[in-house]
Amino acid sequence: MLGILSAGIAPGLALLSYFYLKDEYEPEPISFVFRTFLYGALLVFPIMFFQHIMEIEHFVKSGLLDAFLNTSLLEEFFKWFILFYVVYQHVEFDEPFDGIVYAVSVSLGFATVENIFYLIANGIEHAITRALLPVSSHALFGVIMGFYLGKAKFSEGNKFKWIFLSLFVPFILHGFYDYILISQENWLVIIFPFMIFLWWYSLRKVKKAKILSANHWKKHYPVQKSLHP
Repeated sequence: MLGILSAGIAPGLALLSYFYLKDEYEPEPISFVFRTFLYGALLVFPIMFFQHIMEIEHFVKSGLLDAFLNTSLLEEFFKWFILFYVVYQHVEFDEPFDGIVYAVSVSLGFATVENIFYLIANGIEHAITRALLPVSSHALFGVIMGFYLGKAKFSEGNKFKWIFLSLFVPFILHGFYDYILISQENWLVIIFPFMIFLWWYSLRKVKKAKILSANHWKKHYPVQKSLHP
């Protein structure tokens, strides 16, 4: 059991540490990052409840609906809801890159508990595949969601566009990801190019968010320097 818990937790903590350390200006308080991680972990239970209801009531009758409605929309909406209503107005969300840190934290909290449950049910031999695919993909959907929330909070003018994209883009990408796994016979041939694209796209958002944070600090705190030389 200890091995399963370790294998279930390790990928999420490793990815969270990676993106946390990308914050070059004012690293977020560990306590608040951990709190958002716990929020994400707790989301597993209401999401599982709604997915169970939809399954027994036969609301989902095709692979496409299962991927986009029963999985993607439910999971990304709940994560977005926590971020928008708990984190977005918080005093610690004080630069564009912070959106990525907190969104990745919520996403990986969810992915970690989901991963533990899966490994308990199916065995530790799936740990590497789970780390490379579901856990990583949740982190990357979080990067994208957080990037657009950071744009929304710190951009002037119409913020609705960025808030809408913060939910819509992860929802679409997550839906395609699940549709590949659910409906494609040769899913391995498709999923790895998709994951490469997802990493490329997400790391571009990380780079852009770092530039936005640098400009934000130069504008508002001109004498403040990066904490990482």
